[in-house]
Amino acid sequence: MGRPARSRSPATVPPPAATDLRSTKISFRSRKIVKAPPAKPLATTAAPPPAAAAPPLLPPVLPALSTPGEIAAALRHLQAADPLLAAVIASTEAPTFAASPSLPAFPSLARSILYQQLATSAADAIYARFLALLPTASAAAVVTPAAVLALAAGDLRTIGVSVRKASYLHDLATRFAAGELSDSAVAAMDEPALLAELTKVKGVGEWTVHMFMIFSLHRPDVLPCGDLGVRKGVQELYKLKALPKPEEMAALCERWRPYRSVGAWYMWRLMESKGAATKKKKKGNVSS
Repeated sequence: MGRPARSRSPATVPPPAATDLRSTKISFRSRKIVKAPPAKPLATTAAPPPAAAAPPLLPPVLPALSTPGEIAAALRHLQAADPLLAAVIASTEAPTFAASPSLPAFPSLARSILYQQLATSAADAIYARFLALLPTASAAAVVTPAAVLALAAGDLRTIGVSVRKASYLHDLATRFAAGELSDSAVAAMDEPALLAELTKVKGVGEWTVHMFMIFSLHRPDVLPCGDLGVRKGVQELYKLKALPKPEEMAALCERWRPYRSVGAWYMWRLMESKGAATKKKKKGNVSS
């Protein structure tokens, strides 16, 4: 008979030995740190330099309005560009400009100063007396910086020129005599340069420069945004509720470019015709 199977007692696992936490050390094995060489930059294809921007197209320099055929060209352009202005052109005599600028820069600017803030009849009388003070009767020949500087403020005061205007004339003459300004330099300047240089003269503002450009230099594309007559003309032409501001004038009259001087001239004529019609109507009402 075989032996009975022995029962095996479960193995006993000894408890873990007690450990002293204070004496426990965690050892680290030193490791050699190897520095990697810097990565080489990826080869890139150099981008081509940007193409140079094309210079802005400058507006063509047009001949003076006194050039033969230039007024006719201006009228054709304005009639095609603005139907409302075309109606004014059709009912108004065309402007005329002398074959050449009537006066050089200095006498023209001196005349503009004398005419400032005066009625035309009063200004005409003072200007005639002014010419009489000068050596000869030819305005273009005698209205020179030296001739004006030779006149004392008291001399000018006797013909009706204010002390302030006398100082304006002397400042203008001094700048021309010193070579800061000259007829040839003024004739070669564009509008921004003229405004910058001429408004340095005492008593010469933007309006005076614009009138000088139109009526002395005969520039074709000048818009005197500050002129009350031109502003009223634009208001009447386009039936605006209020006088247009300079920026509105520029936007409304852009279609006239490059003959805005001629468009401005027609605004003066438009207001003159309106004034004449109003006077005629009032006279008719009184007589009836």
